[in-house]
Amino acid sequence: MRDDDVLAAVRELAPVLRERAAVSEEQRRVPDASVKELEQAGFFRLLQPRAYGGLAADPAVFYAAVKEIAKACGSTGWVASIVGVHPWHVALYDPRAQEEVWGEDSSTRICSSYAPTGAVTPVDGGFRISGRWHFSAGCDHARWALLGGLVTDGEGRPVDMRTFLVPCTDYRVDDVWDTVGLCGTGSNDIVVDDAFVPNHRILGYGTMAALTCPGHEVNAEPLYRLPYPAVFTTTISTSIVGIAEGAYEDYIAATRERIGVSYGQKVAEDPFAQVRIARAACDIDAAWLQLTRNIADLYAIARSGETPSISLRARARRDQVIATERAVAAIDLLMENAGGGIMRKGGNALQRAWRDVHTGRGQAANDVERALILFGQDALGIAIHDPML
Repeated sequence: MRDDDVLAAVRELAPVLRERAAVSEEQRRVPDASVKELEQAGFFRLLQPRAYGGLAADPAVFYAAVKEIAKACGSTGWVASIVGVHPWHVALYDPRAQEEVWGEDSSTRICSSYAPTGAVTPVDGGFRISGRWHFSAGCDHARWALLGGLVTDGEGRPVDMRTFLVPCTDYRVDDVWDTVGLCGTGSNDIVVDDAFVPNHRILGYGTMAALTCPGHEVNAEPLYRLPYPAVFTTTISTSIVGIAEGAYEDYIAATRERIGVSYGQKVAEDPFAQVRIARAACDIDAAWLQLTRNIADLYAIARSGETPSISLRARARRDQVIATERAVAAIDLLMENAGGGIMRKGGNALQRAWRDVHTGRGQAANDVERALILFGQDALGIAIHDPML
């Protein structure tokens, strides 16, 4: 299977995912059938190492596929993007950890909750972890979890953020997800009660930032030489841009025939509506163009064997948070001109997209000020000490 074959298969599947969008929302999780069909399309193998049957694809193909899925169903796009990027992350781990995850079943999926909300205690050979981790999208469809933990020194001062790779036998899923947006993501809590995690299943952010991960020994493809912050945060923004693009297309289709009750003419003939359409389209296009430019530049550097500069990493983070901001602004423009009926409950695609992007906007990757400060510091020649760059 080639990268382009996967993208074509995802596009063929999109209408089916669109038809199930309301079902996903009602069930508060992506239907098993959708996950299975995405698996059959090869989507979850795009960023997986070739050693385990993956494609180690050009990341541009992965993001294009995510956008197509999110256009069809926001919740499915969100879950697919996050679960789909985790094979890339696991590929950075010690080869022993990769073998544990994929050795017996190369189709094994991984969920995550990166915020360090649990307790981690060093012991001989690793750490013991306990606690509750929130917002693990698609966790019902996974058998391993990537959980964040804050490691401290002997005096309780933070020294590193690390991610602990844990099998489903060591945690339980608590069904607590009940929201107004991204309702179908099933982003439930992961609960761990005193599990041991060996050192080979632990990876620090400092190691990832330095691009010196143990997984590089066996996964030499340039895909795995990309910086974690750019890869993960672009994944989040791509979902949101995809949702906005799908909503825009739905709005255009509906507006061609809609009559404005207050002024008795087709909305399509209203010049003010036309201006809103132009602005929304421009925001969505600009967001996507900047996201894809940065990933293309980072991938080109990785293929050349070089290390991406801090300036490029900062630019990628700048454009990523602004991409989310633009996507949200675009849908807000359309909603303001969609009429009162858009707020009725039950199956309205534009309203669902509006709720989805505003919910997704709250994800930690979309912290606008924090990301823009990093770019501003670099532009001014101020040294940056942030592992999330």
